[in-house]
Amino acid sequence: MSAQCCAGQLACCCGPAGCSLCFGCCPKVRQSRSTRFMYALYFILVVIICCVMMSSTVANEMKEHVTFYEDICKGIKAGDTCEKLVGYSAVYKVCFGMACFFFIFFLLTLKINNSKSCRAYIHNGFWFFKLLLLGAMCSGAFFIPDQETFLNAWRYVGAVGGFIFILIQLILLVEFAHKWNKNWTAGTATNKLWYACLALVTLIMYSIATGGLILMAMFYTQREGCMENKILLGINGGLCLLISSVAISPCVQNEQPHSGLLQSGLISCYVTYLTFSALSSKPVEFALDEHGKNVTICVPDFGQDLYRDENLVTGLGTTLLFACILYSCLTSTTRWSSDALQGRYAAPELEVTRCCFCFGPDGEDAEEQRNMKEGPRVIYDEKRDTVYNYSYFHFMFFLASLYVMMTVTNWFNYESANIETFFSGSWSIFWVKMVSCWMCVLLYLWRLVAPLCCPSRQFSV
Repeated sequence: MSAQCCAGQLACCCGPAGCSLCFGCCPKVRQSRSTRFMYALYFILVVIICCVMMSSTVANEMKEHVTFYEDICKGIKAGDTCEKLVGYSAVYKVCFGMACFFFIFFLLTLKINNSKSCRAYIHNGFWFFKLLLLGAMCSGAFFIPDQETFLNAWRYVGAVGGFIFILIQLILLVEFAHKWNKNWTAGTATNKLWYACLALVTLIMYSIATGGLILMAMFYTQREGCMENKILLGINGGLCLLISSVAISPCVQNEQPHSGLLQSGLISCYVTYLTFSALSSKPVEFALDEHGKNVTICVPDFGQDLYRDENLVTGLGTTLLFACILYSCLTSTTRWSSDALQGRYAAPELEVTRCCFCFGPDGEDAEEQRNMKEGPRVIYDEKRDTVYNYSYFHFMFFLASLYVMMTVTNWFNYESANIETFFSGSWSIFWVKMVSCWMCVLLYLWRLVAPLCCPSRQFSV
């Protein structure tokens, strides 16, 4: 048994076998899921390294507690205090290596339709060699000549890639909203209870959006001053009202019968969230009170105590942020999301109404497992075709690498970026979130009015 275990682990690391990681203690895992998990693990590893590189606390602790720290830094030619291995420039180089890693696999996996080809074997195995390749590419970026030119050029590439990543997430959110309404509306033909579900969820989402905007008006504005916050809240509240009105307008309903308040309610919730996130990311503003003391304005008073322990806030906030990024990557690489971006949709009559409509019908997995060839702990679920688009998967992680690079280095305030002050406020992050909010509204509006503007084109409804 131990010989089989060692052989399986060797095949996983150095051969084309699917990786199930822990053969003894883990349940049986699908090859498609284990492969995505391993790439996500590599992504997390590099992200952690980037956070360490941007942490002044870690650098100071290493100087104080690591013996012969300066000698080690000089020995690896990283500067007297390893200054070449910390800061935004180091993060740029490491993310360059990770982005190149995923871009190479994006090119390698183009047009793969099943897991039997040589390229598919490379995608699904050889994890030890891939880890070596990733490490070599991240390390090799430190030896690129003319570092200043490289960093300046790579910064603009990162900004473009980061915005494309945000744009794809927004497109998928809009498509998700339409798919949700379309799926549940299809169920009303056989069961009128789906009308109640639609109405209840729509009411909940509009309550959240309205309540969120009211609370932000209470805590992020004051009777005098805070004019910028008042204007932004007014604009974003007005946009929520606009998209709701357009969604149920007769001209849109004639072209898109599945359009309704469910989609606009979901988009309104997301606009409210982005507005809150943007206002929370603004640099703190100060003003003199009646006693001549500096006090913070335009922010909730009860939130100030939460930022006293900077390490706790930074640790929790960073973990949640990159968990959301990783979740976005994995959910954006499903077959449905790939089809949605390419404009391929299921016919309305083929919709199977379910509460969790993003997953397959009940019992489908069990039936597939009976017909699949099973290894020791791996279920080979891609015999006939691939479960997800390999090249699209790697392209999303390529864009996510650029987005992480820009986010960790505070976008365009990179020179003063520091992971400890990551959540203290930045105008760059504030405007990135605000622009994302407005882009989401524009995408949804275009989705509604496109059939009216271009009647000769065929749009999915």
